[in-house]
Amino acid sequence: MDDFLLRAVLGGIGVALVAGPLGCFIVWRRMAYFGASLAHSALLGVALGFLLGIDPTLGIAAAAILLALLLVLLERQQALPSDTLLGILAHAGLALGLVVLSFFETLRVDLMGYLFGDILAVSRSDLLWIYGGGILALGVLAAIWRPLLTATLHEELARAEGLPVVQLRLALMLTVAIVIAIAMKIVGILLIISMLIIPAATARCFARTPEQMAAIAALAGVLSVWLGLWGSLEADTPAGPSIVVATTVLFAAALALSRLLRRRQA
Repeated sequence: MDDFLLRAVLGGIGVALVAGPLGCFIVWRRMAYFGASLAHSALLGVALGFLLGIDPTLGIAAAAILLALLLVLLERQQALPSDTLLGILAHAGLALGLVVLSFFETLRVDLMGYLFGDILAVSRSDLLWIYGGGILALGVLAAIWRPLLTATLHEELARAEGLPVVQLRLALMLTVAIVIAIAMKIVGILLIISMLIIPAATARCFARTPEQMAAIAALAGVLSVWLGLWGSLEADTPAGPSIVVATTVLFAAALALSRLLRRRQA
């Protein structure tokens, strides 16, 4: 296997393993729009990275974390509904990122690569970011899994049990921000949310427990990466979007199979 293809496979698998379990909470808590909003702010992070002379991945993580903290602060003001705040922050972040990048007249930015990903260009340093950030995100998720699950199922009960509901939600938001930063190279700003929610939705068709759903979502993500890369090489199609198409096909097949099994059991 060529080096670039091996790096692409390893990068895709690394993202899938952490995006699957995290995506389950996004599905359970109906935070898909939140994830998309954070992803849109990633372009502002890229611009900040170039502006400050730091790695764009670090800039993306910083921008996403700042947006998550700003959202929590604005939500506490209760001046506007959450979806309105998310819409404002998402599009403002995307537009501001494009405006800031336009000031770099001598800088050639691969805008398509940032928007739709360039998994075949994953470097060794990208792999370090993906696996380092992925281990950190999985560690945080494992540490807060049980209380976060309780807060997700019944927030009032969690408050009655003395669980720090706000802090748990903030920890989840920051973990999503980290994963978006490390996954942008794989499928890009506009498609990263698909790697978070579609494998989780696929797993929901078969899982009987939250832990089963997390494991199946991770496996579905890994399988999607394999199928997407194989399809991309065979049909000469864009790799990132091909992975998303493979994820969607798996979801459609899982949904059809689960309905067939239910009819037979009925």
